[in-house]
Amino acid sequence: MEKLKTFLKRKDVEISLKRYGVDALGAMAQGLFCSLLIGTIIDTFGAQLKLGFLMQTVAAVGGVEYTVGGLAKAMSGPAMAVAIGYALKCPPLVLFSLITVGFAANALGGAGGPLAVLFIAILAAECGKMISKETRVDILVTPLVTIGIGVFLSWLIAPALGAAASKVGILIEWATDQQPFLMGILVSVIVGVALTLPISSAAICAALGLTGLAGGAAVAGCSAQMIGFAVISFKENKWGGLISQGIGTSMLQMGNIIKNPRIWIAPTLASAITGPIATCLFKMKMNGAPISSGMGTCGLVGQIGVYTGWVQDVAAGNKAAITAMDWIGLVSVSFVLPAVLSLLIHLGVKKLGWVKDGDMKI
Repeated sequence: MEKLKTFLKRKDVEISLKRYGVDALGAMAQGLFCSLLIGTIIDTFGAQLKLGFLMQTVAAVGGVEYTVGGLAKAMSGPAMAVAIGYALKCPPLVLFSLITVGFAANALGGAGGPLAVLFIAILAAECGKMISKETRVDILVTPLVTIGIGVFLSWLIAPALGAAASKVGILIEWATDQQPFLMGILVSVIVGVALTLPISSAAICAALGLTGLAGGAAVAGCSAQMIGFAVISFKENKWGGLISQGIGTSMLQMGNIIKNPRIWIAPTLASAITGPIATCLFKMKMNGAPISSGMGTCGLVGQIGVYTGWVQDVAAGNKAAITAMDWIGLVSVSFVLPAVLSLLIHLGVKKLGWVKDGDMKI
C-alpha cells in the first residue's frame, strides 16, 4: 500500500474531491465556454447582425456543413477533455491523446455528453499519467493506453452516463414546469450557491442539460449572487469590485464568506425571490446552450443565452416574436431586482449586527 501511495504521488495522481469536483469540473466549464458556448454566440451574432462571413459555410465534413461557430461547437468534446487534462496536470502525450477521448465520450454520451466527458476524461487522464514515461517507447505506449482506455470506456459507459444525466435534467425541467414557484426557488438558490462556491455551476447545468424554465431560474439565481455581492460590497470594493463581481464572478467573496457566512444571506435570499419571479411572472426560459444557465451575468453569457433561445424559438415558429415583456423580464430578473433586493436585505442584516463594514473587502 505504501508503494502504491508513493507511486501515485510521483505521478501526481491525487484522488480527491477538490481535484475532480473543483479543478476538473471548473476546467470542463472553460472548455465548454471556448467551444460550444462561444460557437453559439458567434452564430447568433452572425445571424442577427447579418454578417455573411460568420453565416457562410467554411467546411463540409461527411455531408455536414459548418460555419465558424459550427466548427467551434463541434469541438466541444475535445475541448472539455483537454481542459480537464490540463487541470489534472497531464504530460503532453496524455493531454493531446485526450482530444480523441473527449470526442468519443461526448459523441456517445448524447445529450448528457458533458457528464460522460467529465468521468471518462478523468479516468483516461489518470491512467495515462500512470503509464507516462514508464517505458522506452513512451511515444507509442502513452497515447495507446490513454486513447484505448478512453474510447473503451466511452463505448462501455458513456451512453448510460449521458442518458442518466439527461433524465435528471429532464426531471428537473418537468418538475419546474409542474411547480414553477417551488422549483423556481430551489433551482435558483442551489445553482446560485454553486456559482459562488469554488465549483462550476456552468458545468453542472451543462452536464444536466438544464434548459427551459429551470434554466431561467438558474440564470436568475446566478445573477442574484453576482449582482447582489457587487452591489452590497460597493462601499468596500468600489467600481473595480462592482465590475469584477457583477460581470466576473461572485466566487471572489468565498474567502470572506468563510470568515463571516452571514454576508451570504442577502444574495441568497434575493435569489430565492427572483427565481420564482422568473418562472411564474415572466416565464423566462433558457432555450439556448445549457451551459449558459449556470453563467449568470458573467460576461453577460446567461443573458445572451436567453436571447439566443428567443431567436431560435422565433426561427422554429415556437415563438411569434421577441416582446417588450421579454426584455423587461430579463433585465429585471438579471440586474434590477438582484441589486434592489440584495441591498434592502443587506441593510436589515447590518442593522442586526451580523455584518459590518469591511467584511466584504476583496
